[in-house]
Formats: sequence, C-alpha cells, structure tokens
Amino acid sequence: MVIPQTKNTFDMDAYMAWEEKQVERHEYWSGEVFAMSGGTDAHYTILGNLFVTLKSSLSGSPCRPFVSGMKVQIKAADAALYPDVFVTCDHRDKTPEANLAKAHPILIAEVLSDSTAAYDRSRKFELYQKIPELQEYLLIEQDRQHADLFRKNAEGLWVLHPIRPGDTIQLHSLNQNISLASVYEDVDINTEIRQGSP
Repeated sequence: MVIPQTKNTFDMDAYMAWEEKQVERHEYWSGEVFAMSGGTDAHYTILGNLFVTLKSSLSGSPCRPFVSGMKVQIKAADAALYPDVFVTCDHRDKTPEANLAKAHPILIAEVLSDSTAAYDRSRKFELYQKIPELQEYLLIEQDRQHADLFRKNAEGLWVLHPIRPGDTIQLHSLNQNISLASVYEDVDINTEIRQGSP
C-alpha cells in the first residue's frame, strides 16, 4: 500500500542506496519517493496464502516467487515498486546486480484495499505494463472473494478475466491453477467488512 506523499527527490541510483538504509519502505517514480503504509490482517493473510502456494508449486523450477519486501525495477518508467507478490523466471533476476530489485517478472499480484485500489488498477498497472516480460497481473480483493486477472494476449492487449467464488485462478504464465478459496483461507470476510464499516 502507498501513502501518496512525496518524501524526497532522487535519481534511481540514489534512491536504491537510500532505500536500503530505511526502516520503512518507499516506492520510487520519476525522481520522487512515496512512503508505504501497512496492511490489514486480511491483506497479509491473502498475500501469505498466495506466496506459500506459489513457493510450493514452483519448487524445482527456474521460477521464484517474491513477497512484498522485494522491489521490481521498471527501467522504462524510471520506477521501483513493491508488489505484494511477484514471480520471475528470468536468469537476469538471479545475478548479483539484481540483489536489491528484480526487473523481469512474469506475474505480479496486488491485494487491493480501499486506499490503494484505484492506484493499483490505474497508474500502477500502467507502470507495470512497461515490463516486457510481464504476462499476467492479478488483483485480489480483501473484503470479498473476488479477483481480477489481466492477461496479455498475442496482440499485446490486456484482457480481463474475472474470478468469482468457486473459480480457479488459471495462471497461464506459470502453467499453474490455484483455487480462489485457497487464497482466502483463514480470512474472515464478514469480520473485515464489519471493521471497515462506518
């Protein structure tokens, strides 16, 4: 999650050096850095469920999942962002130069919240689309069992595939199928809705 408040002005190299020393995380875009906020119980439970499932299913493959503490650098957009979960299968992301940020994810997933949903669906997605290797973008809601999977087709267009209760998340980029229910394991949807009500 991002707090849209500019903290300082940097170039990418200065940001990378500065960010490594920070206690809190900050995203970078075009010379500006933005502090990131924390998440809810549901947010981190969903994030953890997805990461654990991907970690297990991709074991032994060249693909590696990463959780929200690892950055994705988007060179074409002069940006460095912290996705909730992403997967890279690219050998370039295994080099020492990629120790602090990966640049070639094939899948990115974000858990939506009221404060970040518009950003994740619009500007952040626009930035992610500048990653040539990216094939799928998964947006997971935390107050109901629903996800939107955007998949890049052969023409380079992003096509929406809604995922509803009882459905399976079909990740073509990884040749993996994940039940939506497993992503929401241990998430009390009704509790989250009550806590978020006025």
